[in-house]
Amino acid sequence: MILPTILRKKLTALAVFAVCILSASALPAKDETPSITVSEKQQPFSFVQMCDTQLGMGGYEHDVQTFKAAVKQINTLKADFVVICGDLVNKADDKSFADFNSIKKGFLLPCYCAPGNHDIENQATAESLRIYREKIGEDYYSIEHKGYTIVVANTQLWKAPVKDESQKHDAWFTQTLIDAKRKKSPVIVVVHYPLFVSTPDEAEGYFNLPPAKRKQILDLCVENGVVAFLAGHTHKQITNEYKGIQLVNGETTSKNFDKRPMGFRLWTVAGDKNMTHQFVEVKGFRQPVVKHGEK
Repeated sequence: MILPTILRKKLTALAVFAVCILSASALPAKDETPSITVSEKQQPFSFVQMCDTQLGMGGYEHDVQTFKAAVKQINTLKADFVVICGDLVNKADDKSFADFNSIKKGFLLPCYCAPGNHDIENQATAESLRIYREKIGEDYYSIEHKGYTIVVANTQLWKAPVKDESQKHDAWFTQTLIDAKRKKSPVIVVVHYPLFVSTPDEAEGYFNLPPAKRKQILDLCVENGVVAFLAGHTHKQITNEYKGIQLVNGETTSKNFDKRPMGFRLWTVAGDKNMTHQFVEVKGFRQPVVKHGEK
């Protein structure tokens, strides 16, 4: 059958149209999600910074009771999460780890822990790391929360390097910060050792990190949008600032060398990267006696 010319043209046009429709459906769908600005991604929240629960440092029963009391108080604050800046226990053994975990289960909010030197020894080993990971969990990791990245690092692998483990940790830390910058996500670092106590160029001592490693970490933090570096270890409240980064060591619930009350820091984070913190005292507990030069 020979179709009239005008009908053949109409059918040809319809066929071309159909091919175009089918071809378009085969292409990847265009992302029509509206672009989200940094300020829209970041949302206000609050969290708690605890330092050195260190069961056994201020007297074992004292530290158990202050930790329990702090958990109850924190549960009433409606914070988003709590971080503990290392030295969860004073002596790393089955009993202290079990007691720590038992009390930690009382939190009604997520709790993220960094390891301290008392948790994995001053010179960590493959065995001490294995035990910590078995009893407590990962010793370094990151989470994302309301547009921010919280990076929990293992400062013992910076203070006293462990073959292979420190290299893997360094690579992870660097890449995690780079990834956060790419996502325009401000970073909060949670650790045990502070980078420095008084000045960025101070000599190495018991309470800080080696100068070369310190500079490397500070440079990484500045380059990749770190806004806060939270630590413990010093058993005294210290606040420093470095090129827009807040470096804060908080009070403990075990023993404070500066005779401050037992307590923790409540942080308030605004969507515009404005971060403030205040001290909250654990009520009803006396400060243990501090021996001169105790560490």
